[in-house]
Amino acid sequence: MKVIMKILAITQARYGSSRLPAKVLRTVGERTLLEIHLERILLSKRITKLIVATTNEDGAEYIINIAKKKNVDFFQGSVDDVLSRFYHAAKLETPDYIVRITSDCPLVDPVIIDMVIDECVKSDFDYVSNTMNPTYPDGIDVEVFKFSALEQAFNEASLKSDREHVTPYIWRNSSYKGGGIFKSNNIENSIDYSSYRITVDTEEDFQVIKFLIENLGVNKSWIEYVNFLDKNKHIKDINKQYKRNEGYTKSLLND
Repeated sequence: MKVIMKILAITQARYGSSRLPAKVLRTVGERTLLEIHLERILLSKRITKLIVATTNEDGAEYIINIAKKKNVDFFQGSVDDVLSRFYHAAKLETPDYIVRITSDCPLVDPVIIDMVIDECVKSDFDYVSNTMNPTYPDGIDVEVFKFSALEQAFNEASLKSDREHVTPYIWRNSSYKGGGIFKSNNIENSIDYSSYRITVDTEEDFQVIKFLIENLGVNKSWIEYVNFLDKNKHIKDINKQYKRNEGYTKSLLND
């Protein structure tokens, strides 16, 4: 009998944001960025359930209302200890694997989600992502890991940056990074597009996303969005001053 893997996608979403408050509630046309984000995740053929992991802070009700509207479950947990929020959201479901996505990536690609899942499951890795050596645009980030890896990180990670960003303890101790705890791999594209930003962390980021959605809609592949930016370099350059993973870099300085 074929064993059915339980693959749980968890996207973290909060109302507060230091640089762009309520960013996932911004709208383009009739829909919020969070709605677009959830719709694209649900196009994955491999995930078995999706949960929105939000916070207990004021404004979370707006996130929850959108989750309910899209018939997606939600979990409320710690604002700053996002590793704890993820772990307790996942523990309720006892999944085999977890897909970590962040809601500031409204145009995350379901094909990439499934590709990373397949690599993790078929090769029995503890952790696979396309972020340890990024070659995809910022905003197409996907991480997949065994629940056992998440549980170990929850029990062992002590640095504030590890707790705030969920997976650093896992990927830092992974075989891909020379560690000895977690067997891992990284998915890479044949052409490096890591300098492209189709994420939403600043007002300039939002302007780029708005342009893409208004001109191409919400159902294109990541490479179609990238190619469109190549044809409209004045748009691509709007947010080029921002660096990837600035939030994590800031957290490291605070450790």
